[in-house]
Amino acid sequence: MNAAKRETIVVKVGSALLVGEDGQARRSWLKTLVADIAKRHQTGDNVIIVSSGSIALGARKLGLEKGGRASLAEAQAAASVGQIALSSLWSELLAEHQITAAQMLLTLDDMEDRKRYLNATATLEKLLEHRAIPVINENDSVATDEIRFGDNDRLAARVAQAAAADRVLLLSDIDGLYDRRPGSETHGQFIGMVETVDESIMAMADGSSSSGLGSGGMTSKLQAAKIANMAGIELSIISGREEHPLERYALTNVGTLFKAGDGANARKAWLGGRLTSAGTITIDAGAVAALQSGGSLLAAGIITIDGQFERSDVIEIKDADGLTIARGLAEYDALDCARIIGRRSSELEALLGYAPRSAVVHRNQMVLV
Repeated sequence: MNAAKRETIVVKVGSALLVGEDGQARRSWLKTLVADIAKRHQTGDNVIIVSSGSIALGARKLGLEKGGRASLAEAQAAASVGQIALSSLWSELLAEHQITAAQMLLTLDDMEDRKRYLNATATLEKLLEHRAIPVINENDSVATDEIRFGDNDRLAARVAQAAAADRVLLLSDIDGLYDRRPGSETHGQFIGMVETVDESIMAMADGSSSSGLGSGGMTSKLQAAKIANMAGIELSIISGREEHPLERYALTNVGTLFKAGDGANARKAWLGGRLTSAGTITIDAGAVAALQSGGSLLAAGIITIDGQFERSDVIEIKDADGLTIARGLAEYDALDCARIIGRRSSELEALLGYAPRSAVVHRNQMVLV
């Protein structure tokens, strides 16, 4: 990390690091992290914190078993109690360094809906302009299983995208990515740098949370890296076990760095980072090749459609094996798509009764994933 260049950095802290086995905040460790953050802030960097811990803290206060995760209702109740404690904790510790903390609670819908996403972007921009540090968490007290991130790794990547951040630092209970789970019979090989998060990288992931307190695992971290990569943002997984984790990383550079991609434009980056869609279009091998060569999706290449999407809805585009290859905005609703499946462009006007649009999904409204 280059302190001479002013950066916008997103730091994600998981429950296992922030909350001890007794259900209480690890204040002494957290003070050292806040000192690291304050040092970056004082050099002129913008820092955004994505903090887990509300459910774990609230579960202790309410006396709930299983860390407050026995049911969705218990998790929501624990979050509503714990979020007060969590925000107060960050506010208190940042204030010791004369830094103002700001709380933002986000849901998946806030990031998936374009207008709300832009509102979140504007709020972040204004807070950073006034040198406050936003402390962000998922709004677990109202989010349901169907409309939630489920982990703060991907939330951190989406927040970084909204804030046009330079890098994301995911503090973890391990020091990075291994090609197999550390502690297995054959110890995994550490991977220090990843150019692209492809299928071979995803296969290395272990989806579980080792502590049982959090909801993420290596799978969610790799998904976050993929979101960041598409937005042109670096992401690193680094150890948070020791005190002063950011300073340790700056000195040792020990961690897994996922390099930034070329960076799509703002709309395409938003599309690439989305986690939900209104429907699916499956296409043939010729259409796959056309998309990968920079073309638009035409009706002739469609095999099947699924979902009741409308025009301008976000849809997934999959190959015949079910692999998602692109995401984009539909130019037709599902009903009209069903009428033109496999048809040549010259046939569309007669089938639809109106002048057809140039593509089912135009290349300017699509991003390869």
